[in-house]
Parts: sequence; C-alpha cells; structure tokens
Amino acid sequence: MEANMIWEFLWRLLLAGILGAIIGLDREYRAKEAGLRTHFLVAIGSALFMIVSQFGFQGSPSASFDPSRVAAQVVSGIGFIGAGTIIIQKQFVRGLTTAAGLWATAGIGLAVGGGLKWVGAGAMVLTLAGLEFFGFVFKSMGLHSSLIVFSTSEKENLTRVLTEIHKKGQRLISYQTDHEQVGDSELFRVTLIVKTRQYTEGSHLIQFIQELPNLTIEKME
Repeated sequence: MEANMIWEFLWRLLLAGILGAIIGLDREYRAKEAGLRTHFLVAIGSALFMIVSQFGFQGSPSASFDPSRVAAQVVSGIGFIGAGTIIIQKQFVRGLTTAAGLWATAGIGLAVGGGLKWVGAGAMVLTLAGLEFFGFVFKSMGLHSSLIVFSTSEKENLTRVLTEIHKKGQRLISYQTDHEQVGDSELFRVTLIVKTRQYTEGSHLIQFIQELPNLTIEKME
C-alpha cells in the first residue's frame, strides 16, 4: 500500500473523529449519557470499518467483498450502544435524542471513511442543527417532562403538591407513594412525573416543593 494512501486513510480517521467529537461536545455540555469520547470513538470506529471494507481485502484473489455489507452491520451494531443510552422509568424516557445522535455519528463516520468528506461535514452540521437549533426554536412547543422524588414526614404536603399541580394546569403522568415507619412518625416518599408546557413551569414547581415544611427533595430531572 502506498504511503500517500496510508496518510489519506489516517486523515479520514482524524476527520471522522473530529466531526464526531463536535457532536459529542454538544452532548457533553448537555450532560447526556453519551458524550465527547463516545461520539469520537463511534465516528472513528465507523470510518475504520468502512476503510477496511473498501480497501482491506484488495489484492486478495480469493476475497469477495462488498463495502455495503460492512456498512449495514455498523448501522445495526450501533443500535446496541444507542439502546444503552436510553433510560426508561415508568412513562419517563430519556436518551432517545442522544441515541439518534450516535446513530447519525456512525453514519458520518461511514461517509468520511468512504471518502465522502464534505457529505460527512454537512451531515455533522445538520445533526447539530437537529440537536440544538430546532430545540431552541421549538422549545416553547410541546410538553416537557420533569421527574421529582421527595420525602416528607407531613402527609399534608402530598395534598399541597397535588393541589399546586392541578392549579397550574400541569399534567401528572405518574405518581407513586411509599411510606415507612420511622420512630413514632411515618415517612412518605413520593415519585412523580409531571409534563409542563415550559421548562420554567417545572422549575417553579420544584421551588414550590422545596419551600414546603419537613420535606426533602431527593432527585429531580
């Protein structure tokens, strides 16, 4: 294999890694399940598989190769990584967008590995647009989910929270209460999922819950 071809392949791997890392930076900034390193490695791995499928078996008289077969396997295999980023808790789903971003990153790596550098770069720009620009433009549309877990020793707080949700016209998706005996009193642990039309509504609800007496917020997303 000629030296200039080796440098070309290394450049493709580097470019694929850079494009994947840019998408990963966005996910890292958003504190998502798959960040910079994951996207970087997915892009490089996809590009490497594409290069090997196209050029790794050339010159072998007994080799019968089809680059599209390897690309198809990469597309299928990336689903396992994507599935690992999806968290499902009752009716609360997280990580779908990150999984889709990984899938797109694999496609970018395949494109760059196949020599379509500008197509890969354009796909990276469009992927970032889908992750950030559309989210910014349409953030006021649709419903946003908030997961809140809190514990309290006052049963009246449960009623106060539900009344506040109803008063604000918010949608209660899931509600679960567990209680245990702690000394002479009961401790109530509540897990609820609320859908709101704006992120600020979720923040206001959390602030309201925090101000209730004898109550501790254990988790919020």
